Amino acid sequence: MDNDIIPALVQQLYLEKCLDGSRMKLLLGSEFDDDILFNRADDVRRQIYGKDVYLRGLIEFTNFCRNDCLYCGIRRNNRNASRYRLTTEEILACCKEGYSLGYRTFVLQGGEDMYYTDKNICSIVSRIKESYPDCAVTLSIGERSYESYKAYRNAGADRYLLRHETAVDSHYSKLHPAGMSLENRKRCLYYLKELGFQTGSGFMVGSPFQTLDYILADLEFLKELMPDMIGIGPFIPHRDTPFGEYKAGNLRLTLRLISVLRLMFPYALIPSTTALGTIHPLGREMGLRAGANVVMPNLSPVDVREKYALYNDKICTGEESAQCRECLEKRIDAAGYRAVTDIGNVKRI
Repeated sequence: MDNDIIPALVQQLYLEKCLDGSRMKLLLGSEFDDDILFNRADDVRRQIYGKDVYLRGLIEFTNFCRNDCLYCGIRRNNRNASRYRLTTEEILACCKEGYSLGYRTFVLQGGEDMYYTDKNICSIVSRIKESYPDCAVTLSIGERSYESYKAYRNAGADRYLLRHETAVDSHYSKLHPAGMSLENRKRCLYYLKELGFQTGSGFMVGSPFQTLDYILADLEFLKELMPDMIGIGPFIPHRDTPFGEYKAGNLRLTLRLISVLRLMFPYALIPSTTALGTIHPLGREMGLRAGANVVMPNLSPVDVREKYALYNDKICTGEESAQCRECLEKRIDAAGYRAVTDIGNVKRI
């Protein structure tokens, strides 16, 4: 390949925030020195966010789920899953510990567990905000109604994470059971935007049946949605799912896509995910170097962390919260960045 082609494509993406399909495929699928792409993405994130990497305190408060997504370890029909739910007091205890450690954003993540009614969720959110008014609350609890989202927003929730997973209907139907639809997933994302949530979406890299054309559709959808946060990570199989024997997603492609997303969405908050750290010991550091600027240490009680198993061999299931933060901060510093725990809102253009 002409040595000038890839730098020219990276420069075009930097300037125009997009590439046509054939050029994007070339950038994602060709053999070249990844540093050409990674360094430009890192330059962009440093221009906007400096060396700051925002730490979000993650609380995985339930692993019950009404859905039966074919890739997910906490899917409804996984009879081997050891189920749990945290009480409101347990969630608040996680926040108390996290606040003492300096966290100013709490991410409440769980399966679509309808045991937690709108009233329950609103009560939890409002109690966190009353106790810690200088903190942001992020919810990641799946598809709900417009009225539900509005109630959470009125209760004080600031952000909402809902990955679309794939932007191609036919692909979506191969990953999800009948009764779930891409149309409704997108509808929920637009509800969240309309209600003023800082909205996050994203997709799996290397999920079963995925092609580069499908990834291009994901990028196009994100361009349309313009989310504040974009979370991507490699697909990792879970042994107790129909995709248990499928191959995991590709680390290199995932990192390239993080860089592409940084260039397309310079101001986005992009996490370097636990999944990256699971498929490679230095995966999260690699994600930061490729342009990511968020890491989510686990504040959940240690005795439930292994139970929130979306995929095989998830890391960071046995550390106390303080140990987890200390370890992460050292690794972030060693990678050339600086861990910060403030609210870290997305910077607007």
